[in-house]
Amino acid sequence: MSDRTKPEEGFQDGVVEYAHLRGWRAAHFRHAWSARGYRTPVQYDGDGFPDLVLCRPPRLVISEVKVQAPVTAKQRAWLDLLGEVPGIEVYIWTPRDWPEIERVLA
Repeated sequence: MSDRTKPEEGFQDGVVEYAHLRGWRAAHFRHAWSARGYRTPVQYDGDGFPDLVLCRPPRLVISEVKVQAPVTAKQRAWLDLLGEVPGIEVYIWTPRDWPEIERVLA
């Protein structure tokens, strides 16, 4: 199964497609397969960084995208920390949150 056919990746692609339609810029740091399994090449404290960074001034939205797996402790730590920064909106989105996604990105 290729990386882009996983349910979470498909959902994330849908979120980014909608964001683009609404004028947002999006960034995602994709993991790659290695001999030790999937790895995201990050340095310093990047482990667990949220899936999406969406920007449409004056707003900055950070989102963790989930279909099945729960948020990990490292992901939760990043989300909590970013949520303390004034002006940054932080979300955990699942497919059932689509009405909220449309509202937030409208």
